[in-house]
Amino acid sequence: MPPPVVTVLLPARNAERTVARAVESLLGGTLREIRVLAVDDGSTDGTREVLRGLAARDSRVAVLDGGGRGLVAALNLALAHATSPYVARMDADDEALPRRLEASVAALEADPGLGGVGTGVEMFREDQPVSPSMRDYATWLNGLTTPERLHRERFVESPICHPSVCLRREAVVAAGGWAHGDFPEDYHLWLKLIEAGLRMHNLPEVLLRWRDSSGRLTRTDPRYAHKRFIWVKAHYLARSPEVAGRPLTVWGTGPGGLVLTRFLLAEGARVERFIDVHPRKVGTRIHGIPVEPPESLGAPREDTHLVAAVGVRGIREEIRGALTALGWVEGVHFTCAA
Repeated sequence: MPPPVVTVLLPARNAERTVARAVESLLGGTLREIRVLAVDDGSTDGTREVLRGLAARDSRVAVLDGGGRGLVAALNLALAHATSPYVARMDADDEALPRRLEASVAALEADPGLGGVGTGVEMFREDQPVSPSMRDYATWLNGLTTPERLHRERFVESPICHPSVCLRREAVVAAGGWAHGDFPEDYHLWLKLIEAGLRMHNLPEVLLRWRDSSGRLTRTDPRYAHKRFIWVKAHYLARSPEVAGRPLTVWGTGPGGLVLTRFLLAEGARVERFIDVHPRKVGTRIHGIPVEPPESLGAPREDTHLVAAVGVRGIREEIRGALTALGWVEGVHFTCAA
C-alpha cells in the first residue's frame, strides 16, 4: 500500500448506525492514497465491531482506542499517529462526497501559504427539516471561498465546518494540536492558525454532507455555548493586528455586545464608547462607558478601531454599509464580530 497523502481523523462514540457509511464515503473517494484513523472513544454499542470490520476489509482503516476521554483527546491521539503531510477531519455521522479529499489536497498543494481548507457543505437531517439558523450558517460558510473573505469574517462565527477541513499536519502540530479547555476546540484552532500567519478558506464546491441532529455536541456540550464562542473571539480579537493597542468603539449593547465587551476588557483591551440606535440607551453609560448614536462617528481615525457586535439578522450588512459610506475600511477601521 502506498504511503497516505492525507490521514483522516475520525472520532466515534456510539455511532454504530452511521459510522460505516461515513468511513465508506471516504474509502470510495477519488483520492485513493488515504488512511482513516478511527478512534473508538468509549463506545458502549457496536461501534468498535463495525470499525474492526471495516479495518479487516480495507487496510487503509486503522482503529485506535480513545478510552472515552472526549473529542479533543481522540483527535490528538489520531494526530500523533498520523505521518502524512495532510490531516483531514470527519465525523462519524457525516458523508464525504467523492472529490472531497482530492480537491482539498489539490488546493493545499497549489498554495503553500494555505494552512487548511474547508469545503462547501450540504446540511441534512432525517427526522425533520434543518433549522433556518443552521441553513443560514451553512450558506454563510459556503460563501467564504477566498482567504481574504474568510479572514474578514473570522470573528463573526467559526468560519470552517470542522468535519470538512483538511489541514497541513505540520501546522497543526506546531499549533499544539486541538486545545483542551472550556471553549470550542475547532474555532480556537482556526484562529490560532490564522494568528500564526496561515491563510484558510472554504472550497466553493459542496463536498460534505453535514448531519444536523438534536444530539450533536454543539447543542449538548457546554464548551459550545454561545458565551464560550464569544470568549474565543475576544481572546484572539484583542490580540489581532487590527485591534491590539488601539482604543475601541463597540457598536451594539445587546447581550452579545456586552459579553464581548466584558471579555475584551478582561483581555486588556480599552473600550472608550458604545454605539447604539436605541433612544433609551443613547446618552447613558453602561459599565461606565458612554453610549452614543451612529451619527457621532464621523470620519474614521487611524488610531482607533470599531468592533461591530450586533447579532440581529441582517444588521451586520447595514452596519457595513453605514461605515463604508463614511469612508471606513473593514479590516483597517472596523471589524465585524457578530
